Amino acid sequence: MVGVADADAKKLLEEIPNKVKDILGILVDVNLHEAPNGNFLEIIVDPYPNAVNYKGQYHYRSGSTKQELKGAALDKFLLQKKGKRWDGAPVPNVSINDLKQETFEFFRKRGIKSKRLSDEILTDNNEHLLENLNLIENGYLKRAAILLFHPDPEKFVTGAYIKIGYFENETDLIFQDDVHGNLFEQVEKTIDLLFTKYIKAIISYEGIHRVETYEYPKDAIREALLNAVAHKDYSGSTTIQIRVYKDKIMIWNEGHLPEDWTINNLINSHSSRPYNPDIANAFFRSGYVESWGRGISKMSELCIAEGLPEPSYLVNGLDFWVEFRKNIYDEAYLKTLDLNERLIKALLYVKENGKITNSIYREQFNLIDKTAYRDLEILVSKGLLKKVGEKKGAYYTLNV
Repeated sequence: MVGVADADAKKLLEEIPNKVKDILGILVDVNLHEAPNGNFLEIIVDPYPNAVNYKGQYHYRSGSTKQELKGAALDKFLLQKKGKRWDGAPVPNVSINDLKQETFEFFRKRGIKSKRLSDEILTDNNEHLLENLNLIENGYLKRAAILLFHPDPEKFVTGAYIKIGYFENETDLIFQDDVHGNLFEQVEKTIDLLFTKYIKAIISYEGIHRVETYEYPKDAIREALLNAVAHKDYSGSTTIQIRVYKDKIMIWNEGHLPEDWTINNLINSHSSRPYNPDIANAFFRSGYVESWGRGISKMSELCIAEGLPEPSYLVNGLDFWVEFRKNIYDEAYLKTLDLNERLIKALLYVKENGKITNSIYREQFNLIDKTAYRDLEILVSKGLLKKVGEKKGAYYTLNV
């Protein structure tokens, strides 16, 4: 306040601290300063470790505007102020008997097989198991326990399931599936669906033995799915989405990187911190993951070993995407496309030599100029080649 009269200043110096304390429950210092343009009051507010409410409302500043925190955003904010994560909040009126016994048995068997749990866990009761996983607090089950072990977590958490869709292009959905159940069931069902319905297997034979080679390494896809589940912001009520195309798979979740991290931090980190630590801990103890922080490098290693491009990552606000691409220039895969032998050989030539021109293509297959131009343009229209330059200086490279 500028230009405060002496009489008003004395009154305000007493009233402002009292009103702030009565309404907000915090203490402030008020100082009177003299200036050439008039006296003014300075109100000093120290940072507070807890959220401060104004008449039952909570507000935060975003840029130059003040926003009110409501619903899930307020819930998450208050939990963070208490040093808790969303998955660590207790849930009333749910007992251990409401959880799914088959999932406990599944968890125990996986944990023992991976040597993360000892054989003694087989005779341990479910309550003790949940306590060891830090999924019980003050007698209440945590949200993570509901998501991990309840037969129908969607009764408590909206959007706690996975959507899979096969797309012809960015807009045309051909078929889809919704995967429900607890998180352990969702992971198992999703991987099974992807590798029986959505992802093709290339069949070959070693002697009389049939060999199925999938278009993507299963362990890499599983790792990406587990990361999506552990990093998802379940308070957002949106589903994890998997989009399958003929040449790529994209896995999306609404989630968060650790504060002040960039995507490069995530790729290069060996100490990744999952957004839902209680869920992540249960996955680790079950043997689903080696360690949080190895997932990114593991996915890259698995893809490179299969001759595939490394996965790519996109973070845009709360949108987190992981994208796997096929090596579409593999001869076995090219033979599954609607291409004649000449076009396949042209692509393999470009793969080996880096580029091809109209004249080289004509010489390779003894073609006239018009036919060579038509063939190369067919490969451009299918997104397999891209044309660089114009007229006589033009050449074609792989569209990667």
